[in-house]
Amino acid sequence: MNLKVSDEEMISQYLNSNSSVCFESLYNRYVGKVYKQCFSITKDSEQAQDFTHDIFIRIFARLDSFQGRSTFSTWLYSVSYNYCLDQIKRAKRLTTTQLTDDIDYSSTSADDNEKVDYELQRLSLVMNKISPQEATVLKMKYQDDMPVSQIGLQLNLKESAVKMRLKRSRNKVRQLCGASMFN
Repeated sequence: MNLKVSDEEMISQYLNSNSSVCFESLYNRYVGKVYKQCFSITKDSEQAQDFTHDIFIRIFARLDSFQGRSTFSTWLYSVSYNYCLDQIKRAKRLTTTQLTDDIDYSSTSADDNEKVDYELQRLSLVMNKISPQEATVLKMKYQDDMPVSQIGLQLNLKESAVKMRLKRSRNKVRQLCGASMFN
């Protein structure tokens, strides 16, 4: 009699005993499907293999966060889909170009690096002087690159309120950058 052990039973066994057999069984059960999903998004076999590997590492590191509100396969596919999209978005933000031998690439001087470091330190000091709410809205917009609509959802504000807070926070930062910061 061939009884198939459910995903939930294997997860429970894995969490209770850290059994590599359960890990291997779940991996073997879903690796092909996750790869196909990654490949359908990336259209690149090598990248899909890398993503599949990364997804399973993440899944088993966070298996205790699976709450059983949906089936394991639904949860796994959701994590896979979101991971692939996040990686593609990150790659678009961090575009790279191929260096060629016939172009003269100049590097920044030590003075330029010192100036950038000074400006970053100055900005950090200013960010510490503004309220946490102002810092949060600025970080969400410029550090996390979130659209105004998403910031509004996160902070439970209308878009117009988010835009006004961004404007006021930017103005406050500009004002503080112009003022002496070491008073």
